[in-house]
Parts: sequence; C-alpha cells; structure tokens
Amino acid sequence: MVVEGSERTRLGSENDDEGEEEIEGWRKKWLRHYASHHQILLVGEGDFSFSSSLASAFGSASNVTATSLDHYDALIRKYKKAKSNLGKLNKRGASLLYRVDATRMKYNADLRVRKFDRIIFNFPHAGFHGKEDNVQLINMHRKLMYGFFWNASQMLRADGEVHVSHKTEAPYCHWNLEELASRNSLKLIDQTAFESKNYPGYHHKRGDGSRCDELFPLGPCSTFKFRFYPGAKEKAREVLGESMTHNNAIHAECRQIYEIPHSTCYDAGFRLVPLPGLAPEQHYADVERRRSVGDLYLFQDPQHLEYLRRLVDSFGRP
Repeated sequence: MVVEGSERTRLGSENDDEGEEEIEGWRKKWLRHYASHHQILLVGEGDFSFSSSLASAFGSASNVTATSLDHYDALIRKYKKAKSNLGKLNKRGASLLYRVDATRMKYNADLRVRKFDRIIFNFPHAGFHGKEDNVQLINMHRKLMYGFFWNASQMLRADGEVHVSHKTEAPYCHWNLEELASRNSLKLIDQTAFESKNYPGYHHKRGDGSRCDELFPLGPCSTFKFRFYPGAKEKAREVLGESMTHNNAIHAECRQIYEIPHSTCYDAGFRLVPLPGLAPEQHYADVERRRSVGDLYLFQDPQHLEYLRRLVDSFGRP
C-alpha cells in the first residue's frame, strides 16, 4: 500500500539506529533494517543477543523466530548470557527453536509452512577447521551458504529479503556470497556497512571451540541484502559462461573449485564443490528413482540438490 506523506508520520527510518513510523494510527518500530511489523527469522544465533536487541527495540518479540544449531543445554553451557537472553525473548513472545540446520531449515516441522519478510544470518561460519584462507575451509563455508540460500529462497514472503552480515576483506570475500545467492534465484539489491553499535546489546561471539563465548574481531563488514528474482540464476549462468545441454548435464563432471588467485576480492572466485564419486549413469538413475517417488528430502545435501536441479533444467521439466 502506498501511503501519502500527509498520512505518514516518520520518526525514524530503515537507515536510522532506531525509530518509529506511524501509518493511519498504527505505530511501527524500527531498528535499522528491521521493523516490528516484519515477520523475522534469525538463523544461527549465538547467545541470542541479536534477537534480544530487536525485541528490546520493538517492545515485543511476537514477530521474531530465533533459531540455533545448538540445543538449549549446549547454549547455556557455551554462553554466559544465553539463558538471560532466551528468558527475555520468551517473555516477549518470541518463537525459539533449537537444533535448526540452516541448510535444511525449510523442512523443519515448525518452519516448513512459514514465510518471512526478513531472514537473517549474521556472520555465518562452518567452524574453525584451519586457517581461514585454506581452500577446503572456504569450500566448507560456501557449502553452508549455498544450502542456506537454497532454503531461504523458498521461505520468503512477497518482497521479502534475505540478509547476511559478513566480513568483506580477504579471505572472507572469497566466499562469493552474491554468486551463491544468484544460483538460488536471489539477487543482491543492497550492501550496507554493518556496525554492531547499531544493535544495542548485540555480542558477536565466536560460537565454536573453547573460546566460543569470546568476541571475534569484526573489521570491515557489510549486511548483504537479497531478494527473490527468478532471472538471477540464469544471469549467473550467463556470466559464468554456462550452457548446459542434455548430454553434458548427465555426463560432464562437476566444475572444480578454482585455486585462490593472489588478487583482490573482486577478482577471486570459487565454484561449486565436486560431487561425490558416483558414475554419471548411476547418479542419473538414482535421481530418476527418487524423483518418481517425490523423495526430494533425501537430496538435502546442497551438492546433490544442485545436480538434481541441473538435470531437471536440462530436460525442461517443471
């Protein structure tokens, strides 16, 4: 609905730290890019301090669904303030979900029929398994993000957005979030600097290992905003020079990961991880068998999902 200026009293904006908007007597509260009228899904919460910050700004958390990969007891052990933050969120009416995998969340019993205005994943990380510039670790991060984007793209309301806050310097920029999102029909619409001070009470915790409750250095970072755009996937294929045919969709090997070049983040790139070693005919037969019974849930591994989608596209099937 378009609201004329005379009907709209603005006391803040999406770019303000905090504010309010009144439309026809209905007051909406904002904290940066998020408002009390948005249905918000938060993925991969640490000590739930970001969710708590939103709830405090809104005065309610009835529009907030906050999730963690950890179960409740693990969260209480890992983070000193987790119990307090969870208690506040619960009192304010938030929906709190545990053991939610970002790469499978669409199939979670409490989420599979829900749609959201904002899906937020702050500083995603696949775990500390070596140096951050290690090719294999970067691939782990990319696999996580590919799975997340695949799920999130199917959980948005009309004009909904997926927000990922992420470091922008090397080696983190080599994750190539825009490419991974575009392969899942999500188009980058905005990138804005992220500052934790804009979210009072938010603590960006490491989340893993013996120092899980410690803050990690942010450095330059941004919030990347994506919207569903069906043409994004085809555009990505054009940019990368992909032209899949009936034959090579089945028989060609998956593209290999590029080695990181010694260049800026804007030049470097990775592609999708190779698939496990099934012979093409075996893999195709397995895809056909599972498609015939509608068992897409068994294809939750992002690598298999991408291969499956390519096969479907190559045959022109819906």
